[in-house]
Amino acid sequence: MKRRDLLAFGATMLCLGTTVPRALAQAKYPDRPIKLVVPFVPGGVNDIVARLWTDRVKATLGAVYIENQGGAGGAVGALAAARAQPDGYTLLLGGAGSQVLNPIAMSKPLYDPIKDFEPIAMLATTSLTIAVTPSLPVHTLRELIAYAKANPGKLVYGSAGTGSMTHLAGELFKSLAGTPDIVHVPYKGSGASITDVISGQVPMIVANVTGQVLELHKSGKLRMIAVTGPERLVADHEIPTAVESGLPGMVSVNFTGLFAPAKTPKPIVEQIAAATASALESEEVRKNLIEQGLEPYPDSTPEKTRRFVEEDIARWTPVIRAIGLKLN
Repeated sequence: MKRRDLLAFGATMLCLGTTVPRALAQAKYPDRPIKLVVPFVPGGVNDIVARLWTDRVKATLGAVYIENQGGAGGAVGALAAARAQPDGYTLLLGGAGSQVLNPIAMSKPLYDPIKDFEPIAMLATTSLTIAVTPSLPVHTLRELIAYAKANPGKLVYGSAGTGSMTHLAGELFKSLAGTPDIVHVPYKGSGASITDVISGQVPMIVANVTGQVLELHKSGKLRMIAVTGPERLVADHEIPTAVESGLPGMVSVNFTGLFAPAKTPKPIVEQIAAATASALESEEVRKNLIEQGLEPYPDSTPEKTRRFVEEDIARWTPVIRAIGLKLN
């Protein structure tokens, strides 16, 4: 064998030596437990969704354990996931806060939600609701807008906090309704704002639809006058959407999805996506999500997930710029 042929043969074998073990490693995936980063403190809807998912995929993906890494509205946990090894053993349960709002509003974003992650699948979406205290003399969105215009500067709304989706949805409502005098009152979480609207301390809130909020509406302790999803709730089909109530463009949803660090091998991403699709076909999972006020997201794919996030970024960027929101 000539020297140059020998060198070429050696180079070929060297390449094979590096690619074959990697291919074999991917073929064995997963061969150890997977970590699911939930970028919020324990408790709440995110943990419920995380537990549902981990329980349903263990038959195909093996053990998955949850690690809560709260802070900065989801940015701390998302950054940790983005910096993890792209081997499929660290995943992120991301949402609107971590993948959309924080990257737009931070003066110095910690990560790029598109470039630094591989989208895997959407699990569920959550509509928001515009709700009022029962003593407020309004029963429809049109009546609420008329009341706000007739009483400029007297109506306030509570949200889960500055920079939250509930805050931004409230500002979008004010813009579309032509009611800039409605005053925003930020709370430290939805619980306090819900308590105050029940007691009448605030006349109006924008909140995520949850099982608790639905029960309070049914019992008459607060009045949900509209939801901000593109369609009516599966859990309560009587509540109209904001769009059909006369506000085109008033669409706002939170979402929960799975993301992996950028450069995670495509076969691994597709394997997790397939396991997730199978899990979401379970009627028990769908029932549990709906009871929590969530809308299951069927037929999700990595491509659909990426498109959803990109469209959400395009929707909220001008709103955040318009109100001058800056998160540090």
